[in-house]
Amino acid sequence: MIAGGAGFIGSTVALACSDAGISPVILDNLVTGRAEFAQGLPFYQGDIADGDLIDKIFAKHPDIEAVIHAAALIVVPESVADPIRYFRVNVSGSLEFTAHLLRNGCTRLIFSSSASIYQVNDDLTVTEDSPLDPQSPYARSKAITEGMFADIAAATPLRILSLRYFNPVGADPKMRTGLQNPAPSHALGKIIQAAAKRTVFHVTGTAYPTRDGSGIRDYIHVWDLATAHVAALERFDTIMTSPNLVINLGTGTGTTVRELVAAFNRVSDQPVESADAPARPGDVAGAYTRIDRARRLLDWEPRFTVEDGIRDSLRWVAVRDSLLG
Repeated sequence: MIAGGAGFIGSTVALACSDAGISPVILDNLVTGRAEFAQGLPFYQGDIADGDLIDKIFAKHPDIEAVIHAAALIVVPESVADPIRYFRVNVSGSLEFTAHLLRNGCTRLIFSSSASIYQVNDDLTVTEDSPLDPQSPYARSKAITEGMFADIAAATPLRILSLRYFNPVGADPKMRTGLQNPAPSHALGKIIQAAAKRTVFHVTGTAYPTRDGSGIRDYIHVWDLATAHVAALERFDTIMTSPNLVINLGTGTGTTVRELVAAFNRVSDQPVESADAPARPGDVAGAYTRIDRARRLLDWEPRFTVEDGIRDSLRWVAVRDSLLG
């Protein structure tokens, strides 16, 4: 079962599962997800905290062997403005969800976490052992949930693998899914919008301790992210030698916002102009991850470049309205 399986990441994971011969059952409340992304798959509309619905899903699909939990609110500035909603949905919802899973005998849970929970090293890299220091209510909601999960896993049969990942870009290479939001708040979405409208893209924050002053992120192609989830499912029983495990997913190389703009202009037929602007509330310098553990435990590493992600994002924008309206 994929909770949040009608969202951008969840639906792409569902496709990767299907392509690998794993049958996904989709649960999504469609607050941000799209029913079109679950077309052709068993789909249940509702919330992860709805125990009656979870019981119904397991009763109808007793062969569910694992759950991927990708249901969350994820917009940093929105979390700063409305932290109560973020903690209620991301933390309280996840707590109720685990109780429902345990009641139905499910003991394998893969949690889509976030690398935004880390305290950044001086070189702006992180590993799974880096200290945590979440800087926004969104990031704190993920860190709190992970801590809660660790306690639950220690006391119950539930085993939890948290995949901490960075900034997904691109779309399903076959253009079956992509960003459902026509005006996303992340950097690449803003760049694409600025190029389409022939306006200036604002580089928010230019005094960070990075190589060019702009924020640095680890832009991972969403299909690479999806295949990592498949690898985690296939290897779950082998790698889960303890009740709780963390694996970072990323490209292993950082890309600054200025470098992202330059990559976009290399790929796009319509380059964008940029200008400096103040940082947004909740924004941080950023980080990128070392992926040694993912290579070792999942036999996984990314195949796509940032330019590939930009190309697929542009291809998706061109077809999005015809697929989703």
